[in-house]
Amino acid sequence: MGVPAKGGAAMPEVKSDIEIARAAKKKPIQEIGEKLGIPPQHLLPYGHDKAKVSAEFIAAQQNNGNGRLILVTAINPTPAGEGKTTTTVGLGDGLNRIGKKTIVCIREASLGPCFGSKGGAAGGGYAQVVPMEDINLHFTGDFHAITAAHNLLAALIDNHVYWGNEQAIDIRRIAWRRVMDMNDRALRQIVGSLGGVANGYPRETGFDITVASEVMAILCLAMDIKDLEKRLGNIIIGYRRDKSPVYARDIKADGAMAVLLKDAMQPNLVQTLENNPAFVHGGPFANIAHGCNSVVATATALKLADYVVTEAGFGADLGAEKFFDIKCRKAGLKPDAAVVVATVRAVKMNGGVKKEDLGRENIEALKKGCANLGRHVQNVKKFGVPVLVAINHFTSDTEAEIQAIKDYVRTLGSEAVLCKHWAEGSAGIEELAHKVVDLANAGHSQFSPLYPDDMPIFQKIETIAKDIYHASEVIADKLVREQLRTWEDQGYGHLPICMAKTQYSFSTDPNLRGAPSGHTVPIREVRLAAGAGFIVVITGEIMTMPGLPRAPSSERIRLNEEGLIEGLF
Repeated sequence: MGVPAKGGAAMPEVKSDIEIARAAKKKPIQEIGEKLGIPPQHLLPYGHDKAKVSAEFIAAQQNNGNGRLILVTAINPTPAGEGKTTTTVGLGDGLNRIGKKTIVCIREASLGPCFGSKGGAAGGGYAQVVPMEDINLHFTGDFHAITAAHNLLAALIDNHVYWGNEQAIDIRRIAWRRVMDMNDRALRQIVGSLGGVANGYPRETGFDITVASEVMAILCLAMDIKDLEKRLGNIIIGYRRDKSPVYARDIKADGAMAVLLKDAMQPNLVQTLENNPAFVHGGPFANIAHGCNSVVATATALKLADYVVTEAGFGADLGAEKFFDIKCRKAGLKPDAAVVVATVRAVKMNGGVKKEDLGRENIEALKKGCANLGRHVQNVKKFGVPVLVAINHFTSDTEAEIQAIKDYVRTLGSEAVLCKHWAEGSAGIEELAHKVVDLANAGHSQFSPLYPDDMPIFQKIETIAKDIYHASEVIADKLVREQLRTWEDQGYGHLPICMAKTQYSFSTDPNLRGAPSGHTVPIREVRLAAGAGFIVVITGEIMTMPGLPRAPSSERIRLNEEGLIEGLF
């Protein structure tokens, strides 16, 4: 019997993810907070099963020591499913099962993918965070607050220009677009302010999805509310005719934006199916943004628990690289171990097997596809972080296929562990939990970012492309190179790089699976995110506003006769 694309093993008459979530025996959120020593008065409840942790409580924990930080990443995603979030949640439960005080830190779900093609993002099977429907929909309103703060700035820019343009903004060089948390290709490029004098000055602009917003990145990288407001003020909204930058603080937007984000800045506390604590906070995509949950959630968790299990979006070439080079660099985090998630099915797909043939044993294709897994393991090790591989189990997996992956990973100097958390919860991942503890406590981690701060910007891009993607060259036209040099002259040369690239391949071609080498990485556009503190490099055909597929998930989402949500998972 097969399983959903979320990964994991199935049992006869297996329940769906949403059925399992509905049957969860949740505890009041105050009891979950009590496990972490959070007094009820420092929990801001959103109903009975979710709450925000107060800024006052977080500030009071700063003198505590830090627990061990475990990163969960994965191979490149395929239609076969990998189950990275499922494994993150399962490992957190597994560590709690063996007596280790552990918190899971994951990202919030965007409405775009939920109604597009990806579906929900709260784990799966018996390794989920709940309440699943709330987490995948409006949750505590964080994304709406980010959208509102971003678009407030957009409105203030046009208003500033309308009322005399004191800052002498060149309307041809306004860099700040608008956002919405939905996939809508029709809004990628638009002309606004049509309709006459009363509506302002017509100009070309467009929309990105909320998870690509610099405001999202700022919220996820800020240490506290003061840092948040400072970063918001540092946003470059556009340029004058002399090409000098205009900042959000120049039009007095930073204070009001911070007010809109005051509550969104506080981490959201929920629970797993096994009633263990989880922070779900922030949600930048890794293919177009930096792909990590908030620094404040991770840093707070490290003060409250012995172990913190967090994930980074998509494959290690995107999520893990940005976790190490952006989040850890900026927040001073030092991961103790990493877990790379793979499935037999996905490895075979990387070896050339079609989706409809994945249920049949194919050792030859599996061994060929292992090159993708190996590349990710080796890349993580380049940052000085020791690695384990989690084989997320499907019932179609054969013993020979599982053993082939274990044997291959052993040749890399690492170990692969079979995990059955989808079907068995924490009991199915106990072996990995023990090995993660041993690895994290062994002191082997010698974490270091891939490149130094003072490396020239274009050289940083080349370092990522060549060392992580195994590309032979990076190509960029004269205008892009001149823009990078201008930013270096303006004092932004120390910033890290945030690559916007397809998640499906090491290359910029989403159809090129496996472990391609010698390919070219074309740079289409660069954007300076001065508030967030990185430079976005857009490659290939990647879009910062996704479109909907021919048959979007929204067609299957509805309320049933009992008033329950169907089709979200």
